[in-house]
Amino acid sequence: MRHLFIVNPTAGGRDSTRYVSELAAKAFESRQDKYEVYVTKAPLDACNKIKEEAQNPGQLRVYACGGDGTLNECVNGAAGLTHVSVTHFPCGTGNDFVRMFGEDRHRFFELPTLIDGEVRPIDVINCNGRYCINICSVGIDARVGTQVHKYSKIPLLGGPMGYLTSLIVNLFKGINRHLKVKYGDKYFEGSMALVCACNGRYYGGGFNPVPTARPDDGLIDFLIVKGVNIFEFFKMIMAYAKGKFREHPDYITHIQRDSIEILSSDEIVVNLDGEAIYGNEIKIRIIPEGVNFIFPKNMQFFNAGHEKDGE
Repeated sequence: MRHLFIVNPTAGGRDSTRYVSELAAKAFESRQDKYEVYVTKAPLDACNKIKEEAQNPGQLRVYACGGDGTLNECVNGAAGLTHVSVTHFPCGTGNDFVRMFGEDRHRFFELPTLIDGEVRPIDVINCNGRYCINICSVGIDARVGTQVHKYSKIPLLGGPMGYLTSLIVNLFKGINRHLKVKYGDKYFEGSMALVCACNGRYYGGGFNPVPTARPDDGLIDFLIVKGVNIFEFFKMIMAYAKGKFREHPDYITHIQRDSIEILSSDEIVVNLDGEAIYGNEIKIRIIPEGVNFIFPKNMQFFNAGHEKDGE
């Protein structure tokens, strides 16, 4: 078995290469398996590295050492490969995907626990050929989230101020867009604030739109939010962020399906685990058990009942 540690040197605002290298060296002092620490050099470099390494025989375990964007790249490299599994060793700021696992999320920060972890296949979202493990969205949230880096680079606008600046700018540009959402023989058409597809539960540093979403049920939880004015937006967004969509049926429609299609006359941005793609025809579908994921052993999340899922 081979172990590949993918390090994003810019995740979390600091270079974690030395930290990961020292932990890996210590963990493998008494192990016979081979390992490599690879530092990414450009966007999608992680994806290309994994596909290259996957051409060699034997099991390959991949550890995404960065934020949710790094995990997304690693998933895109590993998805569909039966001899490759991936996990998240969080070194970023949001680390939204692992928040879904409640108190057990802290175990993802223990590298030896991940190395000795168990592999489970989980679902992934396919959006126009690009994979997403957590949450995919179109609309005001996608525009805010994918443009925040533009403002975070400006002095004094880092961190939360970057999100606030992006939100203000995009509110002035207009909340709603005219979209057509098709699923099966039904469709919505008109002014919409956003459409969210949840395989996981958290995004945007703490938004939890569907608290019961699961990455192992073969379905996507979709929220379709109709057009709102600025006053309705702030009322709705607080409930949306806390997973209280049922309190606003006039604004928010919830459906569970395996696929959906979003059409727009203008090019729109799509948020995929914090990464951006663009298009006019957005096809979102679930790939059941599409990627092998490494979990710490005996995760409460997978026990019968699920009533204590998440935070």
